[in-house]
Amino acid sequence: MSIDRRQALTKIIGLSTAAAGVALMGTSAFAATDADGNYRLEIGEKLKYVPLDAMKTAKLAYETGGGCMHQVFHSIITMLAQSNSIDVDKFAAIPTALAGYGWAGVVGQGTLCGNLNAAGMLINILDDINGQNDAIIGASFRYYETQDLPLSSAEFITGIGSTAEKTLEVGSSSIANSPLCHSSISNWSAASGKPFAKKGERCKRLSASLAYHIVELLNRAYGGEDISALPEARPSEEAQACQSCHGVSETMGPAASVKTDMECTTCHTGHFN
Repeated sequence: MSIDRRQALTKIIGLSTAAAGVALMGTSAFAATDADGNYRLEIGEKLKYVPLDAMKTAKLAYETGGGCMHQVFHSIITMLAQSNSIDVDKFAAIPTALAGYGWAGVVGQGTLCGNLNAAGMLINILDDINGQNDAIIGASFRYYETQDLPLSSAEFITGIGSTAEKTLEVGSSSIANSPLCHSSISNWSAASGKPFAKKGERCKRLSASLAYHIVELLNRAYGGEDISALPEARPSEEAQACQSCHGVSETMGPAASVKTDMECTTCHTGHFN
């Protein structure tokens, strides 16, 4: 009789807990499992990333429901659960439905876009990728802020399984100029002439676009590229200029201390205009 890896893991845990006297201990001898041998991801635990197919991941994100955060988080975790990572079973055990709260900027509040919320949630649990994890998060945020999205090339539309006809529902791509959902959709609305209620196809494609780019960044970091050297991994020159006075450890005179890399002038007019 053959058993799969999950069954084997359960049997190993069962033997270990029995040997340790689980009846007296009440919990598993394995820190990340409960008394029944069920795996639980713990704070600080990191799982091994392996390169994925960016287009297949984007297609899965496009086909997945549950809002933008769930689309991105679920698609990448699912692909890793089907990969050759040594942690494939752990990825498979992650309840991706927990990411469902991130739609429309956290349950409709218009704050942090769910695509970026998913990026942080995902990369935070990945093992160090050549020291590039923080840079990947920064590059994901800056890409979202500065690029004309969603991606709209014929190759991308075909790759995710959409159609040219559905492009009419999108209207126009747009630049968010912010990691915030309400800014992103407002700028798209202005560019396309469509209201928030008509954002369905646009946001599905946006999630596919971000899933695609996040996987590309992860793959490039895995291959040894220095993501922190990319212009998109750093704040804009305008934001860096603001940080020169509104620093984290030191400030210029009475200037407030600020910790952020997002665009400043989206909301603040600055001192000289």
